[in-house]
Amino acid sequence: MSHVIFLEPPLSNAILAVLELKLTYIEQQCIKHLRMDMNKDLVAASATPLVLAILAEGDSYGYAIIKRVADLSGGHLQWTDGMLYPVLHRLERLGYVAAKWSSAENGRKRKYYRITKEGRAQLATQRQQWTAVDGALRGIWMQACTV
Repeated sequence: MSHVIFLEPPLSNAILAVLELKLTYIEQQCIKHLRMDMNKDLVAASATPLVLAILAEGDSYGYAIIKRVADLSGGHLQWTDGMLYPVLHRLERLGYVAAKWSSAENGRKRKYYRITKEGRAQLATQRQQWTAVDGALRGIWMQACTV
């Protein structure tokens, strides 16, 4: 059941300001507790399937990929240029992605990456592997919860 409270100005503005400050504080406290340090090995292992899956959605450039990873992970994965570009360059060398320079709407040049046919095949392989790992972990964790 929700309640609606009507307050008369200027009292309402003062109360709203205090509530806003308290909510902001609570929000920040919750965010701290929701954030976790991700194991570097796990981040490294998930980089290839994440990048390939993002590029399977459509062509993209570095900053947009970094932002998409953060969005997909709820902020738990905060990649940097120094982490992403070596992955992109390796995937390019392997033939899983192709790159081309193009001008953005603001006239600035950006390097856009797209997934190749070989990259789609690799993504399918990665998906099978991660599904197997996910299934094994869920199985053992479910078993552990019932013991």
